[in-house]
Amino acid sequence: MVAIPTETVYGLAGNIYNEGAIKRIFEVKKRPLFNPLIVHVHSIEQVESITIEFPEKARKLADHFWPGAITLVLKKNEVIPDLITAGKDTVAVRIPNHPVTLDLLRILPFPLAAPSANPFNRISPTQAQHVASYFEDDVPMVLDGGPCNRGLESTIIGFKKDEPIVYRLGAISLENIEQVVGKVQVMNKKEKTPDAPGMLKKHYSPRTKTIVVDNVRQYVQQHQELQIAVLSFSDAYKSLKVKHVEILSKERDFKKAAAGLYQALHKLDDLKIDLIVAERFPMEDLGRAINDRLNRASQ
Repeated sequence: MVAIPTETVYGLAGNIYNEGAIKRIFEVKKRPLFNPLIVHVHSIEQVESITIEFPEKARKLADHFWPGAITLVLKKNEVIPDLITAGKDTVAVRIPNHPVTLDLLRILPFPLAAPSANPFNRISPTQAQHVASYFEDDVPMVLDGGPCNRGLESTIIGFKKDEPIVYRLGAISLENIEQVVGKVQVMNKKEKTPDAPGMLKKHYSPRTKTIVVDNVRQYVQQHQELQIAVLSFSDAYKSLKVKHVEILSKERDFKKAAAGLYQALHKLDDLKIDLIVAERFPMEDLGRAINDRLNRASQ
């Protein structure tokens, strides 16, 4: 088990056929065994070698977005261990778009299972140092590929009767997906036997209490007794009496905001304050996925 970079977040990776490595991932992350893992491969041919069905719309998404930040949940064949899939008959799979990890996957004679390289429920890591800080001696190697340029986990899409269902909002927006396959259903919450990672109510959480609000100024003014830091889309909130304001994108660029979200949460979590007040994003483009992460962080 080692940590690897992807364009989304860093992952804790192990050989999918090595039971000891996969068990170690769950153990180090303190991840429940009912939460399935994503398998990372380097080619469509490798996907076809571990699955038994590839719906037409799944193939369209793969052709359009891979390598990239889309994970497809497909019917698995018997070579995929049940430990990877939490006993389900499907496997989550993607081709990541990071040169270091793509080179690694091409060299290896096996795919890699790789959930995010953070303790269960904590903020996802977008830099090698985040991983090192979390695990110290528990992870023998962190392959440093620099900052993750997407900064949000992949969008996960499953299929029922060949129709796509979004199980996790992520780094590819609904608008972009629907341009390829038409209207999609979103079903991204499931506490028991989740169909994919990222569906649990509480996730991606700082240690510091976090709240998501529509009106940052009003909320802060009503809670002056607290040491507060603000996570803002674009407003500096200069007149507010707060410990710190972290701005994700002065230009209101959704991609830039998404890329910097977890780094900002790590920074704010280190301030030793009472509360992180996060501004709710517009429910469009990657704003949906950012709100999803902030809502789960605030549970």
